[in-house]
Amino acid sequence: MILPQQGESMRLDDPELLGSELAVDVFSALPASVGDLGRGYLDRVRDVAKWSENAGCRGTLIYCDNRLVDPWLLAQVVVQSTRRLSPLVAVQPVYMQPYSVAKMIASFATLHGRRVYVNWVAGGFKHDLEALADMTPHDERYDRLVEYATLVRLLTDGDTVEYIGKYYQAHGLKLQPSVDRELRPEFLLSGSSPAGESAVRALDARAVTYALPPESYQGPLQRPGLSAGLRLGVIARTDRDAAWRAAFTRFPPERKGALTRALARKVSDSHWHEQMCRMADERAGTEEPYWMVPFENYKTMCPYIVGSHEDVAHVLSQYVRRGFHTFIVDEPEKEEDLANARFAFELATEKAVAAA
Repeated sequence: MILPQQGESMRLDDPELLGSELAVDVFSALPASVGDLGRGYLDRVRDVAKWSENAGCRGTLIYCDNRLVDPWLLAQVVVQSTRRLSPLVAVQPVYMQPYSVAKMIASFATLHGRRVYVNWVAGGFKHDLEALADMTPHDERYDRLVEYATLVRLLTDGDTVEYIGKYYQAHGLKLQPSVDRELRPEFLLSGSSPAGESAVRALDARAVTYALPPESYQGPLQRPGLSAGLRLGVIARTDRDAAWRAAFTRFPPERKGALTRALARKVSDSHWHEQMCRMADERAGTEEPYWMVPFENYKTMCPYIVGSHEDVAHVLSQYVRRGFHTFIVDEPEKEEDLANARFAFELATEKAVAAA
């Protein structure tokens, strides 16, 4: 890999870069459909999908909650805008019957020859669940999710399903059209809380948590490799100062956002949200590569890694060496964000291999 020299532009049309895969599994994230969308939103979704494929991403995350457009409709836009990028669709059990999710997965496989990754969501915004009359306690939501996802897996594996659980039942249920083995879905799930960790093990899913500073990971991971994933943002540039200028231009400190975050903290029962809030408190005012200002100001839900390609790669390589090989990268603002992130991930994997 050849990094550009200072002042040299990224070679976004390099045929050796476009569409080639990374040594780790990287997923991007689509912009959330909040606020006044206008006609430009759909164009932006198409753009981010194309940027993601060009940067070698495995897929792109599509969010779901009460405020957002249907994620399966956006998944259709993703597959129609790209040649091989997979949708990573967030699925919350309160929104759909499990057979409907399995049917969606089978339809994408049949119509587009495209695998769907599923990001299982047990919780979400507390007020969203209450509005849907779902008062299920936190840990029990994970029990329900395990049953739900198990049904989806049995159906997409081609089984004729007889199932009697606490929350769901099926009697002689068969999925048509069937899903070819190589296109069967893969599952991702938050593993931040004990209940989440238990669900990850039950479903043999990739456990994705919000990235902590690298030095926070001391003991061995239970399930390293693709099974261990992190959620983070990346702002990397050839020059360190240019990276920080881009970071503060995109995420300037804002008192209104900080107050909104404080309010969200009070009403959330999420284990990971409280963990991130405590980390933001501890690192307030610092400008280290691990950067919490976007989270503090309610601009995004994850920490960012900011700096030169070398700075960012140094942090990422520590994650890779610890056994994290799946990464969900926050929504890019421009195509160069993902192109620069790709350089950093390539350099990080080289560093991790050299250190090993």
